[in-house]
Amino acid sequence: NKTKFKISDVNTKLYRRNPLAPFTTSTLQQTASGRFGFGASRTMQIAQRLYQGIDIDGETTGLITYMRTDSVVMSKEAINQVRGFVTDNYGANYLPEVPRVYKSKAKNAQEAHECIRPTNIYLTRKDIKQYITLEEYKLYEIIWQRAVSSQMASAVLDQVAVDITNKDKKIVLRANGSTIKFPGMYKV
Repeated sequence: NKTKFKISDVNTKLYRRNPLAPFTTSTLQQTASGRFGFGASRTMQIAQRLYQGIDIDGETTGLITYMRTDSVVMSKEAINQVRGFVTDNYGANYLPEVPRVYKSKAKNAQEAHECIRPTNIYLTRKDIKQYITLEEYKLYEIIWQRAVSSQMASAVLDQVAVDITNKDKKIVLRANGSTIKFPGMYKV
């Protein structure tokens, strides 16, 4: 039974993908579990070491802010540092016109602490790799990426859907695909 198929419809549309908020304790644990298979307590132990500090050239340097928080709020100073880093390394077109402001969804969120973020955005994962363990590196990398990307421009994607049908239109096949038109926060 040979059936001839033809393209019956092609739809294209642009859509934006917005960056995710910076990490809270629970979102960090979920991401570390999904990506690396780290359990919640293991993630917190690694984060504790990053928070307490790593010896970099004889000086103990705390690499991340306090890791027990349900706040997604980032300080103005940190936002300005991220925006400066993005402008210097990727260009001003990778920034939204105004800084992104995230609000905690939990009604009783502890807003005393900031989100989990690097203490110094300019300390990239490459800069500290030689001073930390592989586990610490992996966790620092996702914290750094999430903090930087949270303040970046949205990615713009070109989505295409193609419908392919047989002659009597009883069989419909759909193919979907998307290409990145502007990488935005995917750049990090």
